[in-house]
Formats: sequence, structure tokens, C-alpha cells
Amino acid sequence: MDIDISDVVAEVTAAFERYEQALVCNDVATLDALFHVDARTIRYGAGENLHGHEEIAAFRQARSPKGLARTLARTVITTYGRDFAVASTLFRRDSSPGRIGRQMQTWVRFATGWRIVAAHVSMIDMPPGAP
Repeated sequence: MDIDISDVVAEVTAAFERYEQALVCNDVATLDALFHVDARTIRYGAGENLHGHEEIAAFRQARSPKGLARTLARTVITTYGRDFAVASTLFRRDSSPGRIGRQMQTWVRFATGWRIVAAHVSMIDMPPGAP
């Protein structure tokens, strides 16, 4: 299996950047579109466990649009073959001083394009020497 095929990495990077832009702008329609519509799609958040696209979409609709801006660090996108990828990043928010966020997304290429099938978001206290 080929890992990190350059054109596939570019595609997933573009999808990841589209997600990030939609997240900080609270573009709920785009966020919903980037998650695979399936009952098996999962998003474990900082304070919620969401199973299925319907629960994820309901969370997005109810979430406050305030305080979504963030700065990313150490983003790594790794592709496996042409249809599977993992995106990992650290993030900081001004609203959470002394904390660092961690986000991982599993992306799969479907006929409709790249979609997230699993995601995990959490925050921890800033470790000493963190970037």
C-alpha cells in the first residue's frame, strides 16, 4: 500500500482546510456535509459523545458560534492508498489559556468525495515545552 501519495495528500489537505474554515466561521451546512451521512459516523468531542450523523448535525445546530477561533499546530495528514486518511492537529483557543486541544479525523473517499467517518476532539492542560 502506498502511503502519502502526493495528489491524495493534497486532496485531503484541501478537505481538512475546508473543514477548518467552516468550523471557525460556524458554517454548519459545510460541517454537516463533510461528515459521512451514516449511523456509524462518530464524533467524540470535548464534552459529548455523538453517534451517527443526526446526533452530530444536531450538536452543530445547537452549539454557540462564539469562541470558535483557534490556532493550529503540528498538523499531520497521512494517507493510506487513495481512499483513506487520518488528519491530526493540535489547537489553541484564546478562551482556554493553559490548555491545548487535540483533534483527530478519519477521512474516507466516497463517490461524493472525502468525508469524515470518525473524529475525536479533546483538551488537556498544556504540557511543559508544548509547541
